Amino acid sequence: MKKVLKKALLVVGGLVVVAASAFVVWMGPRNVIGMLRYDQRQEGDLKVGDRAPDAMLVSLDGKSQQPLFEGVANKPTILIFGSFT
Repeated sequence: MKKVLKKALLVVGGLVVVAASAFVVWMGPRNVIGMLRYDQRQEGDLKVGDRAPDAMLVSLDGKSQQPLFEGVANKPTILIFGSFT
């Protein structure tokens, strides 16, 4: 009876390993690593009403960078991230 249980556990363990490997191949290793890193995020120090930190934007040529607040001074700024296709 113990041999049958041991073999069944080995088969189930092997299936779990194969399924996890297939998941990593399907998602891509970079995505799996990204998901693991996402779970290690930390809360920031910003509070409601704080000024947003300056962000560097890459220009259209892809080489130079420009600070976001340099062009907008004290005007409200809205950033929209999304796909319009």
